[in-house]
Amino acid sequence: SAGAVNAVALAAGLCDGGRDGARDKLATVWHSVHKAGVPDLMRFNPFLYSLSRLPAVTQMAGLFSPYEFNPTGFDPLRRLLIENIDFDRLRQSAPIELIVSATDVATGRARHFRRKELAVEAVLASACLPTLHHAVEIDGRAYWDGGFSANPDLVTLASESPVKDTLIVQLNPTAIGSLPRGVREISDHANTLTFNAPLLRDVEIIETARKALRASWLPGHGTMVRLARHRFHLVEASRYTSALKPDSKMQPDRSVLNYLFGAGRTEASKWIEQHLKHVGRRASIDLRQRYLLPADVQLPVNPIEPSAVEVSENSEPALRSEPQSA
Repeated sequence: SAGAVNAVALAAGLCDGGRDGARDKLATVWHSVHKAGVPDLMRFNPFLYSLSRLPAVTQMAGLFSPYEFNPTGFDPLRRLLIENIDFDRLRQSAPIELIVSATDVATGRARHFRRKELAVEAVLASACLPTLHHAVEIDGRAYWDGGFSANPDLVTLASESPVKDTLIVQLNPTAIGSLPRGVREISDHANTLTFNAPLLRDVEIIETARKALRASWLPGHGTMVRLARHRFHLVEASRYTSALKPDSKMQPDRSVLNYLFGAGRTEASKWIEQHLKHVGRRASIDLRQRYLLPADVQLPVNPIEPSAVEVSENSEPALRSEPQSA
């Protein structure tokens, strides 16, 4: 989903200009997402703009298939990615390895696209929400959003990575404080449960491998041993996303994007200060305690309202008014 867009933008920016290039590319891409989400006619007409943001309009769109309301399969993300990401260069010289996941519609299994096979279709497939977009066909197979099957694929990351530490950025809350009762709230939470399921499944696999290693059921080497000994770390961002209205996921408003940029910098800075020293030495998150304990013993989610996150006009992660030229 958005993670695939972030991944290719980050890698492309690193190719262009190192860390500064990566920050610039991320800001440019998300500025383009904002512009693509607000057509010019609406941008200059406050009435049309506010009308498009009404919950009723969003709910009405959910009554139709994308094959009905968008029969040509037009997807502005395709043009956006082609304009901003040099996929040929990415495949040949990206300084980091990439794994972009999509879900095979027919089987429900994840397909992982590695860096050397990345193309715009792979990113579109990874970000293909079936209620909004046509399935993306690659090599004769149809794909939907990777979040249905690998969100993220911790087992693959931990078992194949040349390093022994993985940083998880938690966006969706894994526990809520009250029972959803409204139609929109029920639908939103059902969606959250669906996209959290692959993560919980992988944590259970990892914890099973660790239990087997402690019981000496595993040999001293091999994939399962690497998995059991892998160290995990966590940037907790769900307090920020849980404060947003469900409709915000479909509406890339500048205020929401700036809020998320600011929240990301806040939590990343906090993690660097508190836990960077643990990388290469020990895990800074207990996966079992964080994800597998009963909900009644987990800490409640305390949402942080957008107004509580300040983003300076000159802050690096804040969305610029216009993208800089390459």
